[in-house]
Amino acid sequence: MWFSPQVIQSFPALFDGWMMTVSLTVLGAIGSLAWGHLALALQLAPLAPLRWLVRLYISFMRGTPALVQLFLVFFSLPLIGLGGHPLLAAALTLGLNSGAYTAEILRGNLRVVPRGQIEAATALGMAPWRIATGIVMPQVLKASIPALVNEFTILLKTTPLASVVAVTELTYAGQMVIARTYTSSQIMLIVSIGYLAVVLPVLALGKHLSRVPRSGQTRLTSPATPATPGRS
Repeated sequence: MWFSPQVIQSFPALFDGWMMTVSLTVLGAIGSLAWGHLALALQLAPLAPLRWLVRLYISFMRGTPALVQLFLVFFSLPLIGLGGHPLLAAALTLGLNSGAYTAEILRGNLRVVPRGQIEAATALGMAPWRIATGIVMPQVLKASIPALVNEFTILLKTTPLASVVAVTELTYAGQMVIARTYTSSQIMLIVSIGYLAVVLPVLALGKHLSRVPRSGQTRLTSPATPATPGRS
């Protein structure tokens, strides 16, 4: 058998680390979408201070290392009575960091919505929030799927940073097993397979969703080519 008995005995610890990685990725993706949508809405707000605040948030998150952001969040949480929660700090940091990129992805794809659709909805007396939720965002989200899938795979590969605040995710679990078994190549192969087990289904789902037409959508005019700004 290619895997040594020591490595096989370490499978439960690696699986626990894999589950933590999946949890961090899911929580980070949810936070990314939430912060991204909020940042997009505030960028379109009529109040200039709100727009400046969002631009500052996006510039800070895109211009500083995620590790620095993690330390900042981790050491700031005790100030509001939430100290001793490394998982919360890691998930919050991942969501905030990725949310800045998600906001730019969504903002870049606003142009896929034909202006005529918005004008027609306004002429029919639709409320602005209904126009945003029923006409604009469904088309923007569909156009953003490829870039969002790419962003979430990057988010997954950022989760090992959580180990610096004592969150035992997959890579850190692998390092601890290596320290006991001295089987680096075998453990790192298993760790790599663990990441692929998350990434490949996400890529397949994203490809499927990007091909599925939205139910009940009638295209009034040809949309512009989707923009997919993201991490370079």
